[in-house]
Amino acid sequence: MPEYYVDERDIKFQLFEYLGIEKLLEFDTYSQFSREEFEMVLSEAVKLAKNTLAPINKLGDEEGVKFEKGKVTTPKEFKEAYKKYTEGGWTGMSSNPEYGGQGFPQVVGTATGEIFVGSNVSFTMAPGLTRGAADLIEDCGTKEMKETYIPKMLSGEWCGTMCLTEPQAGSAVGDLSTSAKPTGKLGEYLISGNKIFITFGEHDFTPNIIHLVLARIEGAPKGIKGVSLFLVPKYRVNPDGSMGEFNDVSCGSIEHKLGIHASPTCVLNFGDNGKCVGYIIGEPNKGIKYMFKMMNEARIGVGLQGQSLASAAYQLSLRYAQERIQGVDIREMKNVDAPRVPIIVHPDIRRMLIYQKAYVEGLRALLYKTAFFGDLLKANKAAGNADEADKYQDLIDLFTPVCKAYSSDNAFRCIELAMQIYGGYGYSAEYGIEQYLRDSKIASIYEGANGIQALDLLGRKIAIKGGMLFMRYMTDLNAFTDENKSHPALANEIKILEKGRDALAETTMSFASMSMSGNLLYPVLQAYPYMDMFGHVLVSHLLLEQAVVASKKLDALFAAKGASSDDSKRALIKDHADARFYAAKVETAKFFANYVLPHVFAIAQTIKSNNSSALDIVFES
Repeated sequence: MPEYYVDERDIKFQLFEYLGIEKLLEFDTYSQFSREEFEMVLSEAVKLAKNTLAPINKLGDEEGVKFEKGKVTTPKEFKEAYKKYTEGGWTGMSSNPEYGGQGFPQVVGTATGEIFVGSNVSFTMAPGLTRGAADLIEDCGTKEMKETYIPKMLSGEWCGTMCLTEPQAGSAVGDLSTSAKPTGKLGEYLISGNKIFITFGEHDFTPNIIHLVLARIEGAPKGIKGVSLFLVPKYRVNPDGSMGEFNDVSCGSIEHKLGIHASPTCVLNFGDNGKCVGYIIGEPNKGIKYMFKMMNEARIGVGLQGQSLASAAYQLSLRYAQERIQGVDIREMKNVDAPRVPIIVHPDIRRMLIYQKAYVEGLRALLYKTAFFGDLLKANKAAGNADEADKYQDLIDLFTPVCKAYSSDNAFRCIELAMQIYGGYGYSAEYGIEQYLRDSKIASIYEGANGIQALDLLGRKIAIKGGMLFMRYMTDLNAFTDENKSHPALANEIKILEKGRDALAETTMSFASMSMSGNLLYPVLQAYPYMDMFGHVLVSHLLLEQAVVASKKLDALFAAKGASSDDSKRALIKDHADARFYAAKVETAKFFANYVLPHVFAIAQTIKSNNSSALDIVFES
């Protein structure tokens, strides 16, 4: 496997120069931390990723996991890495210190998550799901559940899962048939049923696995309104916290997949012998409401999966383009003696590189900013600032489907371009790009297929609270464009963003009119194009926000170094690392605004066409 590269410079820029996460330190919730601690955590994450996780990534892909007599065996190197990971306290880095977490801001956890996921996505699924399950138990479980399970999960002693999907109930979760029968003891039920596609549903990292299972209590209403949530351990837990008897949860098989080979995807059987005990979380028939907390966190995590792998692939393709000698400079084509040049000289290669760079950095901003909003939500809620907390909750709710769907789809396309830059070598296993491509594809499918995310954005998030979520974002976007419309370096791109904003707002209103007139099918047909449209505007906005910051920093460097002429500025950009970084930020935002953002206008025109061919066509069998 080739070396794993982390873009530490951009990660730190986004955290400290763009988002300014030090403002979190002004709140009591995070006042015990410092920027130095945040940077130390990032540095340690890079070391663990490079020295421990990345070296076993290809091994895990080639060796995979083994299934025999109901047991799943992972590569021994993965178990050793898990021990190092948990000893470092990484599972609970952003979790509640009351239960053994470290309490770091979520945005720092997201940055370290990118570093880990990009190095070995299969490995990170186990601790990622465990943290999500522990957080759900903290929010919705009983005091006894919290004290019994969360500390062992955050320490890494036990792992956790989420169990939703059944053969007949994938995206339509309400069609599930797993049942729950009261035992007579308060909150205790016998669980019976089968779940499929359960990530790390069975493994040998830990002796116990805590499953969060959706099931229907006997006599409950049909559909999603009759679904309840249960905590179902692989082994029951004794009153003293030790592991007790086997809880009748078995693995029937594992899937053989395109990618993420070292992550076991399991069929789980609950109660084959009638002895599987589950403990209800919260109230009966409200399971999907509770599970949505974990699902929404997982959806942002899946977006991060795509972005992390795209970043790793971009870093490799950039270095390959700088080193691979092929052809001559197009301006020297007629000179038979012209020297052969690195392919990064060729315009089409540069187009593919800047496309990747724009998306990697734009999606990073989207995911980090959403996580940062989560921290501001938590801090403002603790400080009693209810209105501010509501604002951040609304923005998180609005951005979540975009984080998942727009990130995963466009990350996959970026990795395709990385492979294209490598040519035939990229299609070969030796160079690592093809594994990134395979490992990333699942991100558009699981945790709610991307079409479902588009429906969530248009059908729920845009409509709820009378359109308040969308208007909150429009208010922020308007403030940015108004403030920067005369920017000396970016005025043209801000103007394009304004037009994109107007097209998005007009299209959003047109859907509202359709719904009021009873036209329901056409908006559903156009939900995914709308989500793409929203993502283009949002990511362009975030890239231009970064460019404004970078432009100011670049101007300060020019002034400090006495670079006043165009030639002296170009020379400084060539020779000075920071000047080069900031100038690239500006050019990247310009590229996206001019190359990608105009797709918004084509999508708007498509939606306006009212063409319903996809609904009207009769397909031949």
